[in-house]
Amino acid sequence: MEDPAQLKEEGNKYFQADDYENAINSYTKAMKLTKDKSLQAILYRNRAACFLKTESYAQAASDASRAIDINASDIKALYRRSQALERLGKLDQAFKDVQRCATIEPRNKNFQETLRRLGANIQEKLRIEFSTDARVSNMFDILLDGTSEKEKREKAANNLIVLGREEAGAERIFQNNGVKLLLQLIETKNAEMILAAVRTLSGMCTGHKARATAILHLLGIDKICMWMAVDNEEISMAVCNLLQVITDSLSGEGEKEQHGKEAALVLDTKKDLKMITVHLLDMLVSKKVSGQGRDQALNLLSKNIPRKDLKIHDNSRTIFVIDSGLKKILKVVGQVPELPNCLPLTENTRMITSILLNKLYDDLRCDPERDNFREICEEYIKSKVDPQDMDKTLHAIQTVSGIMQGPFDLGNKLLGMTGVMEMMVALCGSEREIDQLVAVEALIHASTKLSRATFIITNGVTLLKEVYKKTKNEKIKIRALVGLCKLGSAGGTDYGLRQFAEGSTEKLAKQCRKWLCNSSIDIRTRKWAVEGLAYLTLDADVKDDFVEDKPALQAMFELAKTSDKTILYSVASTLVNCTNSYDVKELVPELVQLAQFSKQHVPEEHPKDKKDFVLKRVKRLLKAGVISALACMVKADSAILTDQTKELLARVFLALCEDPKDRGTIVAQGGGKALIPLALEGTDVGKVKASHALAKIAAISNPDIAFPGERVYEVVRPLVSLLNTERDGLQNYEALLGLTNLSGRSDKLRLKIIREKALPDIENYMFENHDQLREAATECMCNLVVNKEVQERFVADGNDRLKLVVLLCGEDDVKVQNAAAGALAMLTAAHKKLCHKMTQVTTQWLEILQRLCLHEKLEVQHRGLVVAYNLINADQELAKKLVESEMLEILTLVGKQADDSKKQHVINVARECLVKCMDYGLIKPFSQA
Repeated sequence: MEDPAQLKEEGNKYFQADDYENAINSYTKAMKLTKDKSLQAILYRNRAACFLKTESYAQAASDASRAIDINASDIKALYRRSQALERLGKLDQAFKDVQRCATIEPRNKNFQETLRRLGANIQEKLRIEFSTDARVSNMFDILLDGTSEKEKREKAANNLIVLGREEAGAERIFQNNGVKLLLQLIETKNAEMILAAVRTLSGMCTGHKARATAILHLLGIDKICMWMAVDNEEISMAVCNLLQVITDSLSGEGEKEQHGKEAALVLDTKKDLKMITVHLLDMLVSKKVSGQGRDQALNLLSKNIPRKDLKIHDNSRTIFVIDSGLKKILKVVGQVPELPNCLPLTENTRMITSILLNKLYDDLRCDPERDNFREICEEYIKSKVDPQDMDKTLHAIQTVSGIMQGPFDLGNKLLGMTGVMEMMVALCGSEREIDQLVAVEALIHASTKLSRATFIITNGVTLLKEVYKKTKNEKIKIRALVGLCKLGSAGGTDYGLRQFAEGSTEKLAKQCRKWLCNSSIDIRTRKWAVEGLAYLTLDADVKDDFVEDKPALQAMFELAKTSDKTILYSVASTLVNCTNSYDVKELVPELVQLAQFSKQHVPEEHPKDKKDFVLKRVKRLLKAGVISALACMVKADSAILTDQTKELLARVFLALCEDPKDRGTIVAQGGGKALIPLALEGTDVGKVKASHALAKIAAISNPDIAFPGERVYEVVRPLVSLLNTERDGLQNYEALLGLTNLSGRSDKLRLKIIREKALPDIENYMFENHDQLREAATECMCNLVVNKEVQERFVADGNDRLKLVVLLCGEDDVKVQNAAAGALAMLTAAHKKLCHKMTQVTTQWLEILQRLCLHEKLEVQHRGLVVAYNLINADQELAKKLVESEMLEILTLVGKQADDSKKQHVINVARECLVKCMDYGLIKPFSQA
């Protein structure tokens, strides 16, 4: 059995080694094994010290209190509790503890100093509280006074928002009846006042569970939903943000660094979260809710209901929404805007609903759960199919169409329901244009996955051709054409698998481009023309013609910037096709021969898909203004900008960055900034592609221009993510170049690179056999050694970092030599200890240094002589070693040269070395003849 005293000693050793987690474990084990009160007090006191170090202040205060309960005059425990209480903001209690410490040990200067500091802090806190109370009261007086000047009211509103974001300010507003006064502001019906009040409430709820719960109950979820339902985009979004902040605080996400401030408050928030969900689902089907409000409710459900990580087992929120609200969601996705009883919608509502359905379906864990989802959908669709009521039937087909834009597998199964396909065929032949419109759209969505939709393959083309020929309505004509485009592009990029006769695809594309440029056609219909091009541009002839058509390109870019964001995926797909940035399977020659021998189909590459054609297309896209369109697309609402769309945009950016000459244009048009969010969020492939594009830009651009302000710090993590053995050599190399450029800008950036744990990876690449990688890594290290923290790593015992740099100075590769010599010059200038260490790490140090000082490249020679000067300057003994070697001859040779402006800096360093040696008395001045 383990001994408590031994465990205590073990914990002490861990503590001294800064291993606080293991120290806590040792002390906790010892506590369970001992009944000895005095030992328990020591263990609690020691564990409190660990919790202080790990910033778990509530636990530190609790442990120190237990030690004090055993021994009331335990001075260490009292002082530790005061430290914890101070960090928790409980200054009065902390002051009392230090007072007791100072009473026990009146001569302890540390206690006296802490008493003075805490006393001053308490006075300041009281002053701020009283002044904050007065400010809060004054702000509300101005805002609620209808006669006060507009400028004064705007200033007061902004001040209130800022105050609500600060912990002290938020608490004062809350304590001073602020929620009631903010409610009065909202009831003024003045848009500016409503926004100010809602934003202040958001600040007050951020990261504070207790306050968020209280505010939710004081306002009432009914009122919050009513505000979100208004037909004002700005107010609706602000209220949506408030609800998101409340949800985050209730579920414990995005908490401020309070380190246990609310540990004592155990709030059961599940009821409140469920209440919010129920109200959001009710909003979906209410006619009183605006299209904006409905979109925000869908966004909140999409963000908060499915699991963030599929490793989490509990998907009960999704199950609850499916059981109690799936039919409401289906009602929204099945809305037909042209029908009289349609709910208020925006252009994006149905797409957002399809995305929500997809997320809910993906969040299900087993077949019974998926079967339940499907049965609810089937039951809902059956209840709407009514041969006597065409409007109801239309709603049923629109619902299937919406599901196919979400969980396609499920939509495919629903197509197989008896009567659904027959109904679609009947609607195609209907006299009513709206029937044809809905049916054709449904057919288009049904033909997305050709391998599965067998009915569509056999009947789709005939049906759509029929509709295309008969209809006079442009809207229906375009949609029918898109359906044909989809079916016609089934062969993908394979030139040998074209569905239609030679030239037909180009004709279809020409018609799409014509509609795209026709501004008299409504946006929703022109959007379908882009959808058609997204399929047709798989054909190299089509993409080549399209990039030549500048008006069509610009019309597509303008559509991408409109409020209707459902077009993003189609635009991104079209651009991926035009830049050939999709994945292409490499063909193994042996397998091709085998396939030909067995008469199997072998994919063929179109002549216009070769590299030079692709580069020409990229140039044309850049000239047409593709970057500003991409930058605008990246800013879209996260619910519409799906991870798949982000990946497509990242692929396009990477293709556009290929030529270094184009990167300046990309930066100038905001491409650098637009890439950062793509590199931080999305699919793994998308993040890698965006990070690689960022690396290409960071490698050769001025970071201050490419990533202005604080944005530059966000670039570091994506670049560091590329320093990975799973990434290819080019990605490693360009990431190292980017980091080299960044690390040369400022110490703050160097520190950020270190914090992202990039140093071990950079050091590994310095060992690489690949010359360019080794060179890039060494240059990056040369910039990083300016940082004190990096220098400390070189100074620390037990590592070969300095040895590696010295040996790299002896490499044959001039660029590696130059970078390593630069690093060595800076390190030896910063620490005398490193000057001594350099002479001990390898027996070759002197030979390497002499080679540097005689180097034919002036830059390398200069760095070598600086290293020699640093050694001479550091210590007389080291200077003696150099003087006794051939180094003296080299220094004399360089120093005696006649002045020469080209290499004066080199000559001067050699002379300084000789002067220093004379000062030491190691050599005598040159005697005058």
